Amino acid sequence: MDGSIPDKSYFRIGEVSKILNVQPYVIRYWESEFKTVRPARTRSDQRLYRRRDVEELLTIKKLLYEENFTINGARKQLRKLRTEESLPASSVAVGDERSDLLAEIEKGLRQIRALVS
Repeated sequence: MDGSIPDKSYFRIGEVSKILNVQPYVIRYWESEFKTVRPARTRSDQRLYRRRDVEELLTIKKLLYEENFTINGARKQLRKLRTEESLPASSVAVGDERSDLLAEIEKGLRQIRALVS
């Protein structure tokens, strides 16, 4: 397949293998290394991957195969991507406002220091 995810809720490991174009043992290995991929299990203990699991696996594959990250590097990059996604755009602006405010306070304190000295 071309990496596009079919419109389904759950996928068996064989389907995920075809979507990712990797062997099932690779997916099982990634599952053990990346704790964000946690497929549900059927009564017969077969893995059922949710859509978000498949999306996460596509991201992992991209980091490992295209961007040449190591397993540890990919873990760190995923954490970094998650924190960037969770930060709202307004928090960046708030951070800039705080920096401006701190710079202004520092300038005022330096002026006071110069007057006292």
